[in-house]
Amino acid sequence: MDSLDQQLMALLRLDARASVATLANKLKVSRGTVSNRITKLEDSGVIVGYTVKLRPDVTPNEITAWTSIAVEGNKTREVISILLGEPGVSGLFDTNGRWDLLAELRAATLGELAEVLERVRLIKGIGATETSIHLQSYKLS
Repeated sequence: MDSLDQQLMALLRLDARASVATLANKLKVSRGTVSNRITKLEDSGVIVGYTVKLRPDVTPNEITAWTSIAVEGNKTREVISILLGEPGVSGLFDTNGRWDLLAELRAATLGELAEVLERVRLIKGIGATETSIHLQSYKLS
């Protein structure tokens, strides 16, 4: 995967229904290039499907977790680019302190969450992670 693939995946994460023409325009490449890249990403198993994002209150049984990530060396940009292409990552935040990044993860089941965590941990440039699962929310009155 090169940077064009990563940019394409980031755009698809924002709007998986974007037309090939729109994607090509944003990436400043031909529609054929975008179509070929999408096919290659699907055939190689990088893109495993397309989904709809729902408001969190619409999917109350969905599992939410937060993974704190330590990035090795100066690989932050590369790691961010790959994480933006990970379908299980619903939010990504730059932080300070012990951890470099905080990723919000969403999954339908614990098994699916385990698969997301495994993919995240295998990203080159990630040195360590720590994950917390959301158990309950409290509202301030």
